[in-house]
Order: sequence, then C-alpha cells, then structure tokens
Amino acid sequence: MSSYIVGLTGGIGSGKTTVSDQFNALGVSIIDADIIAREVVAPKSQALGEISHHFGEDFINQDGSLNRALLRSRIFSNEEDKHWLNSLLHPLIRQKIQEQCADAKSKYCILVAPLLIENNLLQLVDRVLVVDVSETIQLERTLQRDCSNEEEVRSIINSQAQRKDRLAHANDIINNEDIDLSLLNESIRKLHHEYLTLASDNE
Repeated sequence: MSSYIVGLTGGIGSGKTTVSDQFNALGVSIIDADIIAREVVAPKSQALGEISHHFGEDFINQDGSLNRALLRSRIFSNEEDKHWLNSLLHPLIRQKIQEQCADAKSKYCILVAPLLIENNLLQLVDRVLVVDVSETIQLERTLQRDCSNEEEVRSIINSQAQRKDRLAHANDIINNEDIDLSLLNESIRKLHHEYLTLASDNE
C-alpha cells in the first residue's frame, strides 16, 4: 500500500499521460481518474442505465457503450444536465480512486486527475504536481491529437480550472511547453527521488 499520494494534473493537451508514463516506467503505481470515469459507465453498469434513462437511448451506442461525443456536447451546452451527471458520477469515481490508491503497491502512487482541483479531489492527495503549458499549446496539441474542432476544445479549456489557479495549488511544476524528452525525463527522475523521500518520511 502506498503511504503517499501525488496528484498529477494539468489542462487538456498539457502532456499528463507522457509524464505519468515516465513515472510508471520508474515503478510507480498510476491511478488514472479518466480510466476510472470510463469504467463506472461501462456497458451494463448501473450508472450507464441511469444515463440512458435520464438523457435517452440515443446516448447509448449500438454496442451498448456510452456515446461520449453526444454526451459531451450535451453537458457543455446545458449546465443543469452537467450538474446532474456530476452528481451521479463523482461519488462513484471518488470511491474507486480511493480503493485503487489503497491497493497501490509502490512506495508512493500518482493520481492522474485532469479535474483534480475542479472536482474537489485535493483532499485525497498529499502533494500536487502540475504539468503546465500555455493555452496556445493546449489548443494546438489537442486539435492535432483528437481532430476536434476549435470551438469544442476551447469550451473544454474554459470548463477546466484556469492556468493560474492550477499553478496556485501546485507543490511542483513540470513545464512541458517545449517537448525535450531527455530534459523532461530528468525532471521526472528528480521528482521521483524526492517523492520516495517524502513517502518514507510519511510512514
């Protein structure tokens, strides 16, 4: 069981997965809130049934999975629906996060949560690591990666915590503006050793 939890966050397109993959390569257990969020709405899950009942069967694909694109468009244009969905999913996601952190085998573990601040998950972690890039880079990378339209990406950016708010909560910051993997990996190794020390001190 991990005695120390680092919350890793950052805006869309900041490179959180690249950073968490490097920590994982160092033997650190990774708990990914986005993966958990997908698991709680898996086909035939109770939460998916409630979503279908609330929004309609159009929000379920033919294979029984959630139509994420349709749901995303709906909640970004309707605050009431967004609140309803969050009230349903957040307690389920939080419970699974706590279970997986408790089961983590490494000295410390990392909780990757894009909405760490927005979803009030700060109380679950001992330290906050922010992967930071400018909004311009966020937009460019997300458009290249997801083939989304600019309006939708900007809506996602605007729905997340502002950059200054994330940085205000940060104990550690990785500047991922210019992708130089050797420098990035060096920064991650330094943080890894620091977190091992903090985890030992926390025992």
